[in-house]
Amino acid sequence: MSFFRSLRLFQHLGSRSRPVPLGPRPLHAGVVGSEAGSSKELLRKLRRRTGYSFINCKKALESCGGDLAQAEVWLHKQAQKEGWSKATKLQGRKTKEGLIGLLREGNSAVMVEVNCETDFVSRNLKFQQLVQQVALGTMLYCQSLREQLSTYSKGFLETSELSQLRAGPNREGSLKDQLTLFIGKLGENLTLKRAAWVTVPNGFYIGSYVHGVVHSPSLSNMVLGKYGALVICQTSEEKSNLEDLGRRLGQHVVGMAPLSVGSMEDEPSGEEETRMLAQPYLLDPSITLGQYVKPQGVSVVDFLRFECGEDLGTAKTE
Repeated sequence: MSFFRSLRLFQHLGSRSRPVPLGPRPLHAGVVGSEAGSSKELLRKLRRRTGYSFINCKKALESCGGDLAQAEVWLHKQAQKEGWSKATKLQGRKTKEGLIGLLREGNSAVMVEVNCETDFVSRNLKFQQLVQQVALGTMLYCQSLREQLSTYSKGFLETSELSQLRAGPNREGSLKDQLTLFIGKLGENLTLKRAAWVTVPNGFYIGSYVHGVVHSPSLSNMVLGKYGALVICQTSEEKSNLEDLGRRLGQHVVGMAPLSVGSMEDEPSGEEETRMLAQPYLLDPSITLGQYVKPQGVSVVDFLRFECGEDLGTAKTE
């Protein structure tokens, strides 16, 4: 006779030999039910906070005696260990896919690129949360450098510098730590490729554009995509159309991939033109970008362009 058949027979005989209790259920049954409900609620909260699986969250609560805060710390430590192990195993695997993240805040803007192995992972919400964390960490760094500016300021961060930044105002550890956590969650090699930041004083404006927009998981002032551009403009007066103008200029930078700004006096040199103001305007090739900009009352002084997976040598402007 199998174990399960023996168990069912034992339960059947036991139920026949015991009298059925009358009246209300014993008090302890309600307590047990209450404890079960409380445990489920803790599990739900822990899963919402961390995004880890039901099994891992349950194990964390059991290991920490039901303490929610300790369970969250325990989960992150375990994920960190697993992430470091996976990061070591996956190191060297190509990461050509990913996302550009563009975050604006006040008179500052940052662009970041985070890479993964497959486009499937780039569409994953967890990966998008990582890109958001990298952008927040870069913005925090940018704001820490603020000085009294008479003109615009920009800077670049490559992998090693980016990895050492704080993960954001409400996160402990570095962006490298965050990267490791997400490698553990997603099971692919991930890299923090680069970041750029721009800060401008009054009289300047930062235009921006992202192609293939995916909205940030939780930040209204951030967008994600495969291409991104920041265009720095100077203007002598307040204009109501600056946002739309900045978007159009960013669109041109993404589509035409200029290598320098050039000047309004530049003569166009055909389809291979790489000076921004001398290029045919993307939305109206019958005129140059310079001819489009001149009546707008603004001057284009600089730009940044990111293309996901591109060679870093083509990304910077003089």
